[in-house]
Amino acid sequence: MRTQYLHSLPPHWEPIAATFAAMGDTTRQRILLLFEPGEELSIKAITEALPLGRSTIVHHLAVLEKAGILSVRRKGRLALYAVQHGAVLAALEKLHTFINEELGISSAHQRKH
Repeated sequence: MRTQYLHSLPPHWEPIAATFAAMGDTTRQRILLLFEPGEELSIKAITEALPLGRSTIVHHLAVLEKAGILSVRRKGRLALYAVQHGAVLAALEKLHTFINEELGISSAHQRKH
């Protein structure tokens, strides 16, 4: 048993944890699923699409932005959000590397089971 991570995550794991924590909420998943490829959405558009209050939407957008999953671009007073697919893909790639290298489980082994 590895006990060195009982009290804190290794620094290189922090972004992965933030990504998966943000993606673990179904409301945030629904927000992400609203976006068409390359589309930017305003808080107003997202609020109109979901049966949630503006403050709740803003909270979820902030979590997604902090995790790097959404970016925000200001256009005057308007905040436009866009999905940053690279952040999610990077977290998945790091998890894949961890599984292969740290746990010693290869893709061929996974297909057999």
